[in-house]
Amino acid sequence: MEKRPKAVIVIFGATGDLAKRKLFISIYRLFLSHKIGEDFAVVGVGRRSWSNHEFREAVKKSILSSDQNQSEVEHFLAHFYYHQFDVLESSSYIELGNKLTELDTHYSIPGNRIFYLAMAPEFFGTIAKQLKTNGLTETSGWSRLVIEKPFGHDLPSAKELNDEIREAFSESQIYRIDHYLGKEMVQNIEVIRFANAMFEPLWNNRFISNIQITSSEVLGVEDRGKYYENSGALKDMVQNHMLQMAALLAMEPPIKLTTEEIRSEKVKVFKALRKIDENEVKNYFVRGQYDEGQINNEELPAYRNENNVDPESQTETFVAGKLYIDNFRWAGVPFYIRTGKRMATKSTKIIVQFSDIPMNLYYNTKEQMSPNLLIIHIQPDEGITLQLNAKRSDSESYTKPIQLTFNNNCVDCINTPEAYERLIYDCMLGDGTNFTHWDEVKYSWSFVDVISKAWDNNLAPLTTYKSGSMGPDEADTLLSEDGHKWWPVTGRLNEH
Repeated sequence: MEKRPKAVIVIFGATGDLAKRKLFISIYRLFLSHKIGEDFAVVGVGRRSWSNHEFREAVKKSILSSDQNQSEVEHFLAHFYYHQFDVLESSSYIELGNKLTELDTHYSIPGNRIFYLAMAPEFFGTIAKQLKTNGLTETSGWSRLVIEKPFGHDLPSAKELNDEIREAFSESQIYRIDHYLGKEMVQNIEVIRFANAMFEPLWNNRFISNIQITSSEVLGVEDRGKYYENSGALKDMVQNHMLQMAALLAMEPPIKLTTEEIRSEKVKVFKALRKIDENEVKNYFVRGQYDEGQINNEELPAYRNENNVDPESQTETFVAGKLYIDNFRWAGVPFYIRTGKRMATKSTKIIVQFSDIPMNLYYNTKEQMSPNLLIIHIQPDEGITLQLNAKRSDSESYTKPIQLTFNNNCVDCINTPEAYERLIYDCMLGDGTNFTHWDEVKYSWSFVDVISKAWDNNLAPLTTYKSGSMGPDEADTLLSEDGHKWWPVTGRLNEH
């Protein structure tokens, strides 16, 4: 039977979008699945002068908007409390501390506390220091700090933020969320690699031609124009999600499947990322911005015409790049990444292309034999496809690609855990494996900062692409120059 941890979860920014869309629903799912019992409480913290009743109504609305079983909602809501709060006022922290002590007693919680910062990052350091100064972290149990991205906007700002937080919390108490690491099939990368004798011996530069990681969105910037203007796809997606997936694919087998050993191997990958000179960035990375176009017969505006976006904006909504990991296992193998908004389909997929066999006995002038592919479907479908070659029924010598597919959604007929649900539970258990360590943040920012600086200095052009396409032509050229091509991705498992 799984452990049922006891804790008070304090959500700073409880009236915000993330709490409504993800956090309340995820905690409710943990409650429904009995991963948490009766010994928990959630305190919502915000500037609004809400009562407990008003807060519970907001949580209820969030849950009712989901497709979860509604039978336990009222019982669940009784565990929710609201605390009006001023981030800069010590008195607010003292009052909060008194409330937490009261809830510890009421729910028989041994002083275990999660402080979840689901709000503007400029307050992260202030809150962390105030929590320690006002005694909220001094309990008989444990205290953990959960932080949403962005963790800084470059290496110096990330280091400054980390130093502030480390004054109040140790590294082992800090849980930096990257929700991609909570996704079922991202976590399955390790299992696919290390639990299958047919893959791990081939998982190197002798047998793999290239690896492609695509994360595409149909949606545009929507109402996040102000945030996105200061971020762009490079900082919003590449610095965290894309590089994390690359690290899981490239890491060496850990000695043991512990948090420390897995993190250690991931950090080695970040250290081995080939350093790019500013003047060479244009040879490794492509940046694009979506223009007008059509998706599902709907006319869509260009990025520069979106709300809160500079009409002369140089912000990228698309990035394609070529990474090299200069170590013994991966020398010479390109890891291609691409991510963007307003693309043809919503899809996150990893495609591992195996090298061609030395002599193709079935080559003919009409068609080239397809390479073997391992496709890991992250979202919206979850599963694995292995593409092999087989004999065509109408011929003695021609081959055709066939696909062996495992669909995690359909075969198991269950809803796989939402990423936030899994990560909140991991945090309650004290398992930091699927959270980002400071060393990973540090090395990923040092890699991305060079690209960002080159773009700020216009050392690489900003191209445009039509909304509803798969990005600018220059992204295709990036691969064709190496003799490769992007494998198509769609929302369906059986199409490529």
